[in-house]
Amino acid sequence: MARVLIPVPDRGFDLTEVAVPWYLLSSDGHEVVFCTENGYGPPSADPVLIAGAVPKPLRARAQAQAFYRELEHHRAFHTPESWRDIEPADFDGLVLPGGHAPETRQYLESTRLQEHIARFFELDRPVGAICHGVLVAARSRDRSTGRSVLYDRTTTCLCKYQERGGYLMTSWKLGRYYRTYPEYVEDLVKAELRHPDQFKRGPRTLTARDGETDSTPAHVVVDGNYVSARWPGDAYTFTRKFEALLH
Repeated sequence: MARVLIPVPDRGFDLTEVAVPWYLLSSDGHEVVFCTENGYGPPSADPVLIAGAVPKPLRARAQAQAFYRELEHHRAFHTPESWRDIEPADFDGLVLPGGHAPETRQYLESTRLQEHIARFFELDRPVGAICHGVLVAARSRDRSTGRSVLYDRTTTCLCKYQERGGYLMTSWKLGRYYRTYPEYVEDLVKAELRHPDQFKRGPRTLTARDGETDSTPAHVVVDGNYVSARWPGDAYTFTRKFEALLH
């Protein structure tokens, strides 16, 4: 079975985009290793997705929350490695989750983590990125060209209309919480591609989500050993596509 790395910030990651891949991959016998910047104690998900501080369409679904409660008791989650010290060659694949919370910038802007991500691409190991996680990949530079590792890739990510919709639904209560950066994630990712047409938006959705047996609402893009998805509503299908690359 494969050994998969999931880096996360100390606080604020998207619950579904971490718990669903962890649960599905672990259930199929793969070893999932977590890492944070310094490896100190268990990280924690964005609390507004659990406590109901956002409208129902944006909250984590009951099953994902159940997976997360189980994950909170898992030893690998309580003893994460440090992304300062990891060696990409020790892993068979990499999953990059997302999250809107301001604390995720620790993860989204880490140049050390970006170096590791570029190494995964260099080794041609499977890489999966979802939502804001695509931005971490887009910011990672190929050592031979200096360009983004996604420069010649087809990809999706959190779409502009989704980010705008989340902001409009929550700004009355949370201010700019759902706008991690002044720029939209979609625009930041497109800026790193050879051509904007490499970005694949997929069908519009703000409510319908996939599940263990239903991939109908999902939009997942596979390009070689790289798989990307838009938001938590794609998490199950995203994980299955990523797992297929591991084989």
